[in-house]
Amino acid sequence: MRLLLPVALLATTTAIAPVHFDREKVVRVKPQDENQVSIMKNLAKDNELDFWYPDAIDHVAANMTVDFRVSGKEFQSIQSALDQNRMHYEILIDNLQEEIEKQFDVKEAVPGRHSYAKYNNWDKIVAWTEKMVDKHPEMVSRIKIGSTFEDNPLYVLKIGKKDERRKAVFMDCGIHAQEWISPAFCQWFVYQVTKSYGKNKIMTKILDRMNFYVLPVFNVDGYIWSWTQDRMWKKNRSKNHNSKCVGTDLNRNFNVSWHSSPNTDDPCQDTYRGPAPESEKETKAVADFIRSHLKSVRAYISFHSYSQMLLFPYGYTLKLPPNHEDLAKVARIGTDVLSTRYETQYIYGPIASTAYPTSGSSLDWAYNLGIKHTFAFELRDKGRFGFLLPESRIKSTCKETMLAVKFIAKYILRHTS
Repeated sequence: MRLLLPVALLATTTAIAPVHFDREKVVRVKPQDENQVSIMKNLAKDNELDFWYPDAIDHVAANMTVDFRVSGKEFQSIQSALDQNRMHYEILIDNLQEEIEKQFDVKEAVPGRHSYAKYNNWDKIVAWTEKMVDKHPEMVSRIKIGSTFEDNPLYVLKIGKKDERRKAVFMDCGIHAQEWISPAFCQWFVYQVTKSYGKNKIMTKILDRMNFYVLPVFNVDGYIWSWTQDRMWKKNRSKNHNSKCVGTDLNRNFNVSWHSSPNTDDPCQDTYRGPAPESEKETKAVADFIRSHLKSVRAYISFHSYSQMLLFPYGYTLKLPPNHEDLAKVARIGTDVLSTRYETQYIYGPIASTAYPTSGSSLDWAYNLGIKHTFAFELRDKGRFGFLLPESRIKSTCKETMLAVKFIAKYILRHTS
């Protein structure tokens, strides 16, 4: 006899079953010409492909390395289509679920406690922000700049002296939920900066003359969802009018060339731009905060993953910004400095030509607002792990990135009025 569950119970049990990724694969293809690009586009039309790099099929171009996720069931037909058309491919991840579980490869020193060597969930990050303020009351303050769609707080940690008029750098992490290495870096940054004040000459000098505003997790709702329900979730969690699909890509929601990209108007796509610029509470809160601190903010740095790039404007046009040479110089030295630690190779350049075209991005918006040094780090790696960088690589990633960020901060101090 089949047991019938009460409807309410059924609804809750189905709602909380997390997405499983058994036998799902991540495949890398490099289309050689326009013909192979259109074969890719047809495959994407007929199959459910989740593009990891670039982030949508529209951006796929000849000679570009393309990474996408596909179910075990659909892989066979994809494989035979690629073979038939003599398109070379490699399987980066053979079983996604296994790779997700393998990500947690660092043992907890104290179970349940925040760790800089591990990925921390939202509750641990909130407790950690409180701890940082308690530990360094003279230097760290926590500012609630708004709340998310699901009413979670958006916290910025201000590091530095009380003086609001000093030059400042605004940094954000975790605008895309599945990019866990990004919030890990923001936490590491706060920890290192506070720890080295008074001990490290360069850091002390920077902090005596400059403030940092650090948003450890921009997309809190999405981040929570990526921990509890769907590890590969990217967008926020806002409801979309007349659509069963949830969420907006917060990095397409800023008021800069907002509607210029094709296919960002479909709520079911990961790159959905939202119904209007700054329609999302998270974007609006960040934009309002930056606007209200425009007198002091001299640089804006956003942290993403993956692909080992240091990017700067523009994303929505191939036109170069007026201070292109200056930005390129900072990025060149920044990536050189980063590589001194572990020889990790980054490439650098404008978003549109170095990665792929984007519209509505926080970087372009901040630049056009008047912050003339805006950068986005695409952290490790180059695709072997993609969004699932193992915990054992957190520290090395953070240590090398720290060198580049420190260089940018010093440059801002010296070269901006």
